[in-house]
Amino acid sequence: MASRSFLFIYVLVMFCLAGMAFSELSDDFYHHICPKALPTIKRVVVDAVRKERRTGASLLRLHFHDCFVNGCDASILLDQTSTINSEKTSRANNNSARGFEVIDKIKSEVDKVCGRPVVSCADILAVAARDSVVALHGPSWKVKLGRRDSTTASRTAANNNIPTPFMDLPALIKNFKKQGLDEKDLVALSGGHTLGFAQCFTFRNRIYNETNIDPTFRRQRQANCPRSGGDSNLAPLDPTPALFDSKYFSDLRSKKGLLHTDQALFSGGKTDDLVEKYSKNLGMFSKDFAKSMIKMGNIKPLTGKRGQIRVNCRKVN
Repeated sequence: MASRSFLFIYVLVMFCLAGMAFSELSDDFYHHICPKALPTIKRVVVDAVRKERRTGASLLRLHFHDCFVNGCDASILLDQTSTINSEKTSRANNNSARGFEVIDKIKSEVDKVCGRPVVSCADILAVAARDSVVALHGPSWKVKLGRRDSTTASRTAANNNIPTPFMDLPALIKNFKKQGLDEKDLVALSGGHTLGFAQCFTFRNRIYNETNIDPTFRRQRQANCPRSGGDSNLAPLDPTPALFDSKYFSDLRSKKGLLHTDQALFSGGKTDDLVEKYSKNLGMFSKDFAKSMIKMGNIKPLTGKRGQIRVNCRKVN
């Protein structure tokens, strides 16, 4: 009987330890181990956005592109090495993803106030995305914390999983569903294009070959994006690229979506009604955007004993 009792207690303890090792994210993960962590992240983000408004969209995009590749684990931050196939060189990120220096700055400042590296690069990406949106007059939300950093990256997974600017609506829906995100998440998160710019090569085909586009808008975009050359020339994704508002959705209703994937959300398909609602109700969009950001930020995080807390976000310890 005693041996059975011991076995039961042993199994129970092992079960509890396993639960701790694979624990869920929490609202107050750094409350005791480093209460200054979140205010420090916010300070650096606000300063970076003040210096260059475009930085806000860049940091938001980093978090999005990180989470769509094997979960929110900061794999996007790893540089190329003999053993790391960097996601920075994937089609979606190469000569496009930016804001890495801001993340480096945040990491340095946070580790300084914490006295040691206790805040993961993955959590920094999640919080920096939220703080960037707030800095550009968008909604706030509670970021669940406790992610750990990956020790690997995958350029192949980045190429396969990050949505391209050329997808049609069924492909977008399928792409988001693969990540556990539904059609409302698709439209709400696409609304992140209320911030930032796109490069000419991503919308050239739309402004020269597509028909569901406003003629005046087409001419305006063609002026800065020739049929050949000028691939990196920038155009705003909506008329107010440094302000979180609902003009992105109003533009879609007027056939002024910059990317093919933008206009696909309002092209006679099942997402038309949601675009219509968001274009008229900023409060609804903001609320749904915040909910979808929380949902996206919870995609396959490494917790407990899995992964590591990187000392340098660009390389494995």
